[in-house]
Amino acid sequence: MDEEGWYKDPFGLHQARWISVGTPTASVRDGSVESQDPPPSTVIEGELERVPGTAPSWGEDLRRADDAESGTVDLDALTDAAKSAIDGATGL
Repeated sequence: MDEEGWYKDPFGLHQARWISVGTPTASVRDGSVESQDPPPSTVIEGELERVPGTAPSWGEDLRRADDAESGTVDLDALTDAAKSAIDGATGL
């Protein structure tokens, strides 16, 4: 099991739980609210079900704080990414 990302909480305690390398973590999500709740010590039965639209990110979407100073920032791409994130979060 090397799943990584948000999955439906296999314990049924929250809407979603972050799975890292196939192991449930304390990171949970209910709606858009993320919090911490350590997973129970029970064994997961059955298959994990990925939460739709939450493919794992490998850091390609991260930016350095000093990118703007280096002059290497593509502002159009950054603006498009911000608009897309807002649209995705608001369901528009």
